[in-house]
Amino acid sequence: MKIGVSGASGHLGRATVAEFVQRSGGHEVVGISRTPETITAPAQQRFGDYNQPESLAEAYAGLDRLLIIPSLDAGKRGAQNVAAIDAAVKAGVKHIVFMSAAGARQAEGPVLGTPYWWGEQRLIATAPAWTILRMNFYAESFAQQAQMSLAQGVLAGLAENRVAFVARGDVAAAAAGILIGDGHAGATYNATGPERLSGGERAALVAEIAGRPLAFLVITEEQLRAGLTQASLPEQVVNTVISIQTSFAEGAFDILTGDVERLGGWPPKPLRDVLAATLKSPSA
Repeated sequence: MKIGVSGASGHLGRATVAEFVQRSGGHEVVGISRTPETITAPAQQRFGDYNQPESLAEAYAGLDRLLIIPSLDAGKRGAQNVAAIDAAVKAGVKHIVFMSAAGARQAEGPVLGTPYWWGEQRLIATAPAWTILRMNFYAESFAQQAQMSLAQGVLAGLAENRVAFVARGDVAAAAAGILIGDGHAGATYNATGPERLSGGERAALVAEIAGRPLAFLVITEEQLRAGLTQASLPEQVVNTVISIQTSFAEGAFDILTGDVERLGGWPPKPLRDVLAATLKSPSA
């Protein structure tokens, strides 16, 4: 069987390709990227650019199964998702797996989950066989936020909320488990961490690990936008951060499942472990 990973040069793509190589069981692994030279052997290299749909049908040709990982370009992500799925169907891929996100839904305006919802709907309507893997918020992304928040001593949010942060490697393991396994057609899975942590709980966890005080503070959207703008962040970045925090407040990532262990073969990593690898207290 020939298995492809589209978006293979990103953090998740590289981790997933590495999982396939370890678990391949004789399957061929094909990495597809706009920078295919970054894909390492034994995975095969193919050029494919989400912004050049004509390149995708050729890149996906001959694949039995394909994982489509959306890009980081929030402004173009919805159209890219649809174009990639259309190209995979045209290329005759037998089973398409789409990497979606918790909270994917139909909505107006710059809502974090809407581009993923477009991809899901196109997939369900057109693919001969499909599987959706919705990932929770990356633990690694929160670790970066925690590092910045420590400087101010405050972790801000639009509301008290709970998130089941998931490590990137655990998402990769779950994706690999789907693509080399059977019985997943027509299923929607949620890759989550092992616990739902509130804003106060994760602030306390960061403070404990870093050995520095950190409080959780609920602020308004106007206050958040003003603070981000004063930090000279681009408008698109400001909108993305606000969309993420709105999703947190609405409970989009407040979901806990056993899908990572079921699909990937091991329990998901706690947020504590990811933070411990990133944050170091002065006495450590």
